Amino acid sequence: MSAPGFQHVETWIFDLDNTLYPASCRLFDQIDVRMGAFISDLFKVDKVEARRIQKDFFYKYGTTLRGLMIEHEIKPAAFLDYVHDIDHSPIPANGALAANLEALPGRKLVFTNGTVSHATNVMHRIGITHLFDGIFDIVHSDFIPKPERGPYEKFIATHTVDPGKAAMFEDIARNLSVPHDLGMTTVLVHDAANDDGNTMNSIAGDGEGAPHVHHKTSDLAGFLADIKFD
Repeated sequence: MSAPGFQHVETWIFDLDNTLYPASCRLFDQIDVRMGAFISDLFKVDKVEARRIQKDFFYKYGTTLRGLMIEHEIKPAAFLDYVHDIDHSPIPANGALAANLEALPGRKLVFTNGTVSHATNVMHRIGITHLFDGIFDIVHSDFIPKPERGPYEKFIATHTVDPGKAAMFEDIARNLSVPHDLGMTTVLVHDAANDDGNTMNSIAGDGEGAPHVHHKTSDLAGFLADIKFD
């Protein structure tokens, strides 16, 4: 079955983590542990208290980093370098995804709450780095995370994106609300591994019935293969 509604798309925008690779790779579990360790060392508290602080900042500010910056004036570089110093080997190469991305007409861009270096490592493992025209990360967005509207507007301005001719792929349903309002075609990449009760995964949601989710798939490579441009 073909995936309709993409004939107008000139810019293809992809979130990184749990979108371009499956959540079952558990990369964010590693990042989560390292965030806790960073906070534990910073505030000299045990793991339980560190986790409480971490999650409090996450829910209050959208990212743990933003909470640390606002409430404790933490410089972001050290935090970002530390938490993304992880083992990327669980991510497998994905030849099918690479081939189907290459077949898409127009530009491909990554828009992530992570960093360029983390995105580059991930994309290298998948085998898709050469297919993308740019990476817009948390540094480019002035450390303001999705789903805040500001980062989307800056992304659009930076990369001269026409929202009416763009499609955005995300694993977190709420992060598609602003793209929808801006006029983008939206696709939720839903992985059952995001439903495991993990605090960070639990916000993803399955997007069922959400008006800002135009399409939903659990197989990104297969979904892209089904897009027809005739």
